[in-house]
Amino acid sequence: MSTTTPTITEPAATLTEPPREGHRARAVLALARFETRELLQQIPVLFFFALYVVLTALRLMSRDGMDDFPVLNTVDRRTQAMPLLFALAVFICANAAALRSRKHGTVQQFGVLAMEPWRRTLAHVLSVIPYAGLTALVVAAEYTREALRPGAIGHGSFGELAVGPLSVLLAGVTGVLLARLLPSPFVPILFVIAVYVLGVLVSGLVDVRQEWVAWLDPVQFFSSSGGDPVPSDLLGRPAGWHALYVTGLCAVLSCAALLVAGGRTRAVKAATALALAATAAGVVGQLPGDTAALDAARRTASESPEKVQSCVTHDGSTYCSFPEWSGVRDDWAEVVDRVRSGAGGAAEAPLTVRQRIYTDGGVETDGALDPSATPGEVTVGTRWGGNRVPEFAVGVATVLVGGAEDVTTEPMCDARAVTIMWLVLGQDPDPTATFRNVRLDDSTTGSGVVLAPTNGLSLSAPQTTVIRELLDRPRAETTARVKAHWTELTSARTTTAQAAKLLGVEVPKEADECEE
Repeated sequence: MSTTTPTITEPAATLTEPPREGHRARAVLALARFETRELLQQIPVLFFFALYVVLTALRLMSRDGMDDFPVLNTVDRRTQAMPLLFALAVFICANAAALRSRKHGTVQQFGVLAMEPWRRTLAHVLSVIPYAGLTALVVAAEYTREALRPGAIGHGSFGELAVGPLSVLLAGVTGVLLARLLPSPFVPILFVIAVYVLGVLVSGLVDVRQEWVAWLDPVQFFSSSGGDPVPSDLLGRPAGWHALYVTGLCAVLSCAALLVAGGRTRAVKAATALALAATAAGVVGQLPGDTAALDAARRTASESPEKVQSCVTHDGSTYCSFPEWSGVRDDWAEVVDRVRSGAGGAAEAPLTVRQRIYTDGGVETDGALDPSATPGEVTVGTRWGGNRVPEFAVGVATVLVGGAEDVTTEPMCDARAVTIMWLVLGQDPDPTATFRNVRLDDSTTGSGVVLAPTNGLSLSAPQTTVIRELLDRPRAETTARVKAHWTELTSARTTTAQAAKLLGVEVPKEADECEE
């Protein structure tokens, strides 16, 4: 039996051989998953994400009537402000996570590991991406819920919807970068204060003619001056370019964090160049384009809407709207039919319901539409549902009684005001509540102003009294009297007292100052 020891001809593998690139990538992803779980265990992240979800759910559930017909080009912008508190929590906690080793005095131990500092920084950057994804899920759920409503109007913008998730991602990346540049736990608080002060100063210094500078702010708050929505093509918001700009900014700050941490590899440098190019393209895309064409389109939509609208005919009346509102025209027709059902001689008069917008001083600015002088034309706005329905009914009744909307430019100190309000309320399922809601002072007594799409209708105290008395009488009887005495009730020479006698209610005892 031979006892010869076999000879080993191959050299032993060295333990100092660097890990392969695939192993490094898996290690970075494993660390990123660990840091993601660590962020999830931080109370600020959990609390503010839960608060974000709850507030979004409450906003969807607590709606008034006008939200039953959401305009989607305002819904997408409404998703931008709510994630900011969550973004602030991610910013602070991502910064703290990147400083954890310094806080616990374990920085020296990292020197014996195979993973370079810049790869650990990359893992911290990657750890905030899932939280931007969670924000995107909430944004998508909110928008989808609104878009699936039967009365949803128009369409939203992906660029607008992307702002919320991108703000969370940008906040997390900024937190990691500050941890590498200024490794102190007090820096995030000072940074937030400095950004706020800078924003206030810039907003005060930027000229109105240079509003495009505001688009350099990564977060575009949903702002409106209280005006009604307008068609999407009149907004003039470079939402897509802004989303590219913020995406590029996230990438630039991520690459800056890697470079500061020592990641000066060819891949990081190439990624930095690409990120800078994307950011620059986004900035250039946000610059004002053909503003003259946009201004002309807004003037056309405001002053000559018939040039950009489509129309349909229903029971002899014409309904004209901007393309995004075509689905609401059937609802307008229902209101017109209901108001017509209580009218007399004017019931068959053709009407033209025309959608109009206010653009003086810009879009979505608060302002009143002038009443139309065109006979038979009724104005309707871009909001629908809730109180806008009886207000539109007031406009329809005014044209049926007075012939045109501009009859309200002078006070109606006669029977016409009573007739108009009966047409509005006579077939309403809850006339007293509607009467209260449509009045500016939310009352059913004394003088007041009734709201309409254009000029409101002024009611004197005796006229209000007569209307209230009519609501207590059988509807069929009053409707018959209105139709029988239609000519007298729509005459400017018929007084309120005479209208009360014609309609079979007690003549108000108080003197009508409007008629004096």
